[in-house]
Amino acid sequence: MSNIRHTPTAPTRAKVLSAGERIDAHRHDDHQIVYAGSGVLAVTTDAGTWFAPGNRAIWVPAGTAHAHRAHGHLDLYLVGLPADDNPLGLDAPTVLAVGPLLRELILAYTRDPDDDSPERRRLLAVLRDQLRASPQQPMRLPTATDPRLAAVCALVHADPADPRTLAALGAATGVSERTLSRLFRHEFGMTFPQWRTQSRLYHALRLLAEDTPVTTVAHRCGWSSASAFIDVFRRSFGYTPGTHNRRA
Repeated sequence: MSNIRHTPTAPTRAKVLSAGERIDAHRHDDHQIVYAGSGVLAVTTDAGTWFAPGNRAIWVPAGTAHAHRAHGHLDLYLVGLPADDNPLGLDAPTVLAVGPLLRELILAYTRDPDDDSPERRRLLAVLRDQLRASPQQPMRLPTATDPRLAAVCALVHADPADPRTLAALGAATGVSERTLSRLFRHEFGMTFPQWRTQSRLYHALRLLAEDTPVTTVAHRCGWSSASAFIDVFRRSFGYTPGTHNRRA
């Protein structure tokens, strides 16, 4: 990332982003919790992209250069925490599940950022407790550093429905399947099928945020049927794609 803004204090506030709107690369000296109340949020760093629908939040550690992008109408809620206050003990961006109680705590805490009352400080204490109890979610698309791996990832991103095997994609880019398989495990810590599923889910969330019909999303993102897509989506997010926008 280039031209990175430095905003020492991570703001605590609510903000609305329209579909496709971005917040350019910046960093804070504080930690930040970024919650998508509606729509789909993507947070990108040099290491990759973390994505969160409306029942997920993204933990952004202090000092991390990152950019935001909205898919669909995005109600964005930001909670800043001092650098010495890390209830999660995490030093890398992480997607967290947000249950009903944590959601209401985030909404309430961001409602009046200038309030410094004892009641609001107690609210933050409970919020921090709920953060510690929130399960972490593997919703990340890592950025490839090896150009051979990057070339294959670019092909899949350009057409999520591309049915080619890793061997066929390797043949198209002049790299052996064995080498690519090793690179996926070494750089991403996952197999090619696992990575492609993550990529397809990210594209699916973006299309759903644009009110694309579920069957169309399934075919555009490479699933053989709508039922197969619904099954993977439900196992990943805890609800069906048909209810995604209604939840938002």
